[in-house]
Parts: sequence; C-alpha cells; structure tokens
Amino acid sequence: MSKAPVLILGARSDIAKAVAHKFASLGHPLQLAARDAATLEADRADLALRYNVSVTLHEFDALRTETHDTFVGSLPELPMIAICAVGLLGEQETSEGDSASACRVVRSNYEGPASILASLANSFEQRRSGTLVGISSVAGERGRATNYVYGSAKAGFTAFLSGLRNRLARNGVHVVTVLPGFVSTRMTEGMDLPARLTAEPDEVAEAIAGAVQYKKNIIYVRPVWKLVMFIIRSIPERIFKGMKI
Repeated sequence: MSKAPVLILGARSDIAKAVAHKFASLGHPLQLAARDAATLEADRADLALRYNVSVTLHEFDALRTETHDTFVGSLPELPMIAICAVGLLGEQETSEGDSASACRVVRSNYEGPASILASLANSFEQRRSGTLVGISSVAGERGRATNYVYGSAKAGFTAFLSGLRNRLARNGVHVVTVLPGFVSTRMTEGMDLPARLTAEPDEVAEAIAGAVQYKKNIIYVRPVWKLVMFIIRSIPERIFKGMKI
C-alpha cells in the first residue's frame, strides 16, 4: 500500500530538510515548497534516490498570501500531511528601530504560515481527512525583551493553530502544534545555547513524525521545555517585568 504524500512548506530550512528525510525514510512521497524551489534540485534528487520515493519541487512564497489558494490548487495531488516550517528569527534590536524589519518577522512567523495553513485547511476539511503541522515556538508563551517581536508572532501562530484544531477536529482533520525550544540550526548559529535545552533538527523531525502517527495535539520536542515554560509563565508580572531574560 502506497504512503500518503507529505507537503513541506519552507523546505529550505535545516528542520524542514530533516523532516523531509524522516518522512521519505518512512516511504512517503514528498512535495517540497520554497522560494526559488529549483535551487533545491540536489536535495530533491538525493531524497528520491536515497529513499526511492517521488519528490517534487514547488515554487512557494509564504509572504505572497494572495497566491496561496492558487498554490494549493496547483499541487499535483492534495497532500495528506502538510508541515509548515516557515519562519524568520530576525534581530530584536533591528526590529525595534526598523518597522519594515519587524513587519517581515511578524509576517514570516504568523501571517504567511497562518494563510497557507488556512488554505490547506479548507481543502482538507472538504475531504474530511489529513494532518496539518505548524512549527511554532516556546517564545510565544511569554513575551521577553530580548525577542518579543518574534515571540509575539509565534504567540499568534500558536493561537491560530489552537483555533484551527478546535474547528477541524469534528471534520476528520488533525492539527499539531510543535514547540521545539532551541534548535541547533543555521538560524541559531553563533548563539550560546544550553546543551540540555537544545535539540538537533533530526530530533524535531522524529518528534513530528511521532505526533502525526499518534495524533498528538501539542508537543515540546524536549520535554524539559514544558517545565521551563510552566515556571516562566508562573512568574508574577510585577517580578517578571524587571527580569533580564
């Protein structure tokens, strides 16, 4: 029996590439979507040869939200699983002084991902099956001075995924929220990250595959983050606002 196709949005990132390898290793055909998708040809060929699965490339720009419905309609086959790995960390200090930069961070982490998942949700709902996976962030659980532009966008995306899950549950569509915590990728290169709290892209991919298989709703890639964020959320605001974190 052939496996269901998997669409990976933002297929250029380290996490997305790990996810592609994981699902291809399980026998799923892949649809890799990204800007300048043709530049992923080497990745496409490697995945197809290594795992003997069909891999196709699709041009996709998360920020061109007006194209998202057309993009979904243009896919050769509606996927059964869609994973959104679109995101942009940005620089907090830059965002504070440059509204265009702040807007790009917000659009890349909230507006774009929410828009494409909304388009897919409508098609999945009509079919009454499928799984949507959104990679959000623990940064969205409480705003901090060091990354509140990024964190606020992820907070919005987490809330969007929660509402989407509530809406679609009765119609056979499952929605997964992924909260990775720190991940060792090109996006975090040069940052001093605590080893116990920092996952590798392959760990994220394994966690996502497990969440899809066992229909989990919200996952912390490393369980320690659930405790860490519980503590951070529990700090009274009068204390929290004076902390340097």
